[in-house]
Amino acid sequence: MKNIMLVCVAGMSTSLLVSKMQKAAQEQNIEADIYAIAESEVEKVLANKGADVLLLGPQVRYLKGSFETKYKEMKLPIDVINMADYGMMNGENVLKQALKLIG
Repeated sequence: MKNIMLVCVAGMSTSLLVSKMQKAAQEQNIEADIYAIAESEVEKVLANKGADVLLLGPQVRYLKGSFETKYKEMKLPIDVINMADYGMMNGENVLKQALKLIG
C-alpha cells in the first residue's frame, strides 16, 4: 500500500486530482491511499497517518524547501506537482511521479 499525500492551500483544489489518481491506480492494480490536505494539516497528518511521498500543488511550491528541512529525518520524498499535469488534472502522470519518488 502506497500512501500519497497531496498538499495545497486548503486541500480542496487537489480533490479532483486525487479522484483521477485513484482511478489510474485502480486501473493499474496499484494499492494506494491517495489523499489531499491543507498545508496547515501536514504535520498533524504525518504524525498520525504517515506518508510515503508528499506532493505539493504548484500554488504551494514555496513550501518545498521548508518541508524538506522540517521532515529531513523522515527521509520523505517531497516534490512539486508538474504544473501542466496539475492544470490538466492528469492523475495518471501525477501517480507516475509519486511512484517514481517512492522508488
